[in-house]
This record gives sequence, structure tokens and C-alpha cells, in this order.
Amino acid sequence: MKTTSLLRALAVAAATALALTTAPSPAQAKPEPKAPDEFVALRDVDPTILQEIRYTTAHNFVGEPIDGYLKPMCVLTEPAAKALHKAQRKLLAKGYSLKVYDCYRPQRAVDHFVRWAKDLDDERMKPEFYPQVDKSRLFADGYIAEKSGHSRGSTVDLTVVKLPALPTRPYVPGEPLVPCYAPQGERFPDNSVDMGTGFDCFDTLSHTDDPRIGGEQRANRDLLRGALAEQGFVNLPEEWWHFTHKPELFPDTYFDFPVSRRSLNG
Repeated sequence: MKTTSLLRALAVAAATALALTTAPSPAQAKPEPKAPDEFVALRDVDPTILQEIRYTTAHNFVGEPIDGYLKPMCVLTEPAAKALHKAQRKLLAKGYSLKVYDCYRPQRAVDHFVRWAKDLDDERMKPEFYPQVDKSRLFADGYIAEKSGHSRGSTVDLTVVKLPALPTRPYVPGEPLVPCYAPQGERFPDNSVDMGTGFDCFDTLSHTDDPRIGGEQRANRDLLRGALAEQGFVNLPEEWWHFTHKPELFPDTYFDFPVSRRSLNG
């Protein structure tokens, strides 16, 4: 009996040891995807361009940091980054600077937007970002989609800042929200010139050529669009801040590597 018990114990120990050696460990977890060599950090190309990467913070239409944004940095394909550098040089000579809100966007971030849009009970940021839009219509009206040109790496959301750039205060979660189309002095402070609405404003006033936008606001939109058009960027008519550099290096590929220095450095 003792011999049988000993053999049984040895067999159990051997099986346990085998299971431990074959079970996946954290070190064996699937590594994160890396960016192709054609992607760069905008700061490495032009450190003078201001960056306020909104999706690393809670100050966005979702109300929380977005999946895939590990660092507050702008990542773009190299041609797009170099084109922004050329536009920046001309704007600096006029006393202005570009400021980017979003650049390359991982597919997992887009998936985060989609999950949020389907949760009709979560409207915590509605008073600022989509006060006049029923959340159930975000897909039908084109504000949210399952794919984004940002994930291809040549699209950027940005604005213009008058120099010297004034500091902007951080957003405090839970603070009272003001509609994104309110007069500039009333909506959330941004050191951008007055574009008529804030960034990511889900409203027809955000359409670049909306006829209700005139005067200084129209001049500012034209300044941004003109500076970027000279360098091969095409504006999305529904969003004054949204531009894509043409021709795109990856017109049919939607990447999912995280926004981080490690994604670029391998």
C-alpha cells in the first residue's frame, strides 16, 4: 500500500510540474503590435508644434481616458508629420502655432467609442459635446463609426494658437459643462483662436463652411485650412479641425498599435 501511495504521489507531482511548465505565463502573453517604420513621433519632427492630446484625459465626449492612448503624444506617418512641420514654419512667421488634439488613433480606441455610443444611458458629457444631438443618432448622423481614417496614420485633428501661447487649465471631472458652441469666453477654456466651436463639437456649426460662421471665426478657419492645404492636407467638411494628408501611405490599413514611444522604438 505504501508503494502504491508513493507512486500515486509521484505521478500527481509530475503532472502538476508538467502543467506549470506548459501553462502560458505573463511573459508569454501576445506582445503588443508595433508601428511600421514609416510612423514617427511628431515631436521628433517638429518640437514647436503644441500638443494637447485630449483622449489621454477625461475631457472628451466619452468622459474618460480612451483605450490605446498610453502616452500623450502625437504619432503620424512621416510624410504627414513633415508636412505639418512645413505648415508650422509658415504659421510661426505670422505669429501663430499649430496645436494637435489627436493624430494616429488605434483601432481599440475606435472600438471604445463604439461601445460608448451604444450605451445610451451614459450621457455624462452630453451638455458640452453633443447638447442638441440625441445619442441614439450618433451612428446615423456620422459622428461615430466603426472605422476611422485616424487609424491609417495620416489624419490629424488640430487648431491654431496665437503666440505667445497662453496656458490652459486642466479639466476637472464633474465640473459644470458648457455647450461646445457657446461663445468662446463661456465654453471650456482653450488657448486656440476662436474657431466658432470647441474641438469635437457634435454640431452642424462645426462644419467648416457653415454659413453662420463669419468674421474672425471664418478667418481663423480659413487660416488653418489654407496653411494645411498648401502642404497636401484635405479637410473633412463636417469638422473644421480634421485633416488628412494625401496621398496616404496606408490608404486601406487600420492599425492597432498603442500610442506610446515603445510602439515606435520596438
